[in-house]
Amino acid sequence: MFAPIIHELRSRQVPHFVIHTGQHYSPNMDAQFLSDLALPVPDYRLEGVSQKKTHGGQTAAMLEGIENVLLDRKPRVVLVGGDANTNLAGALAARKLGIRVGHVEAGERSYDWRMPEEHNRRMIDHISDYLFITSAKARHQLEKESVQGVVVETGNPIVDASQAHLEMALERFGRGNAERTAGVPYAILTTHREENVDHKEHLRGILAGAERVAKDLGLTVFFLAHPRTRKRMHEFGFEGWVRGLAGIQLRDGAGYLEFLALLSGASLVLTDSGGVQQEACIHRIPCVTLRENTEWTETLAIGANRLAGVSPDRIARCAFEATQTRVDWQIPFGDGQAARRIVDFAATKIAG
Repeated sequence: MFAPIIHELRSRQVPHFVIHTGQHYSPNMDAQFLSDLALPVPDYRLEGVSQKKTHGGQTAAMLEGIENVLLDRKPRVVLVGGDANTNLAGALAARKLGIRVGHVEAGERSYDWRMPEEHNRRMIDHISDYLFITSAKARHQLEKESVQGVVVETGNPIVDASQAHLEMALERFGRGNAERTAGVPYAILTTHREENVDHKEHLRGILAGAERVAKDLGLTVFFLAHPRTRKRMHEFGFEGWVRGLAGIQLRDGAGYLEFLALLSGASLVLTDSGGVQQEACIHRIPCVTLRENTEWTETLAIGANRLAGVSPDRIARCAFEATQTRVDWQIPFGDGQAARRIVDFAATKIAG
């Protein structure tokens, strides 16, 4: 999400710095991500955060680390985006120091209180000075909650990033990444949310549903397993079972450009990720969401997405319906100019 904003700040020579909190940190994947998106090395990188095992431990470590950087650099505005613990820590650190906070992707709601992301979004929105929203839907939500900050409709920079980087992905890997997929019709499966993968029966239902999809639709399902998911599969004793599921190919997670190349050639996406729901919609790939709710309800309204939960029967039924749907929907997240609008607004506050 932040790549196009960073590129816009750099191209216009707006003074800024980047903090990498280390919430999700793998040295190899980190270096690959920065290289893929032509991003500079972050100005600051917090140490030891990924070793913390609880939400409180992670958030506390990031809060302290970010606060130290902000005390040293004294910025006029801090931008945070989305719903992860790292964004809550950044917003809290800035707010406590009297620094203005801008929340990119504000106002989105799943209404699922099991999800840490839902708590984080709501708290960030209510302590932000500037709320950069994707659409009028988010404005309506923020008005209902009587937020204090200024609401600015910019569109979502994920459109800017996804459209710009698809060309790079295709140049490097080719549409569908034939080296990985061997040219067969396929679906992509990703699941990482704790309300799914931390519960044995939920994860079992998702994987059984994916096998049904493979059999019913004649697709190979490439299961791009998140490290958290692999850990739970090992704890639950699922690894051998998963490798024996018909039509399921267990693979490591892909880098961003490789994932875009895979996505571009997929017949279907099965996911519990909010970002992947958006990416699938942007590139007009039918999506089945492995949750009972979504922040991105506009994807449901246009037929780009369906909610299936973790029931194998529902997953199979939704997958069939999704593959019968026309994919000529209008992208509901903006026109690919969100980063420019966000930087336009933020720059006036830095100068003001």
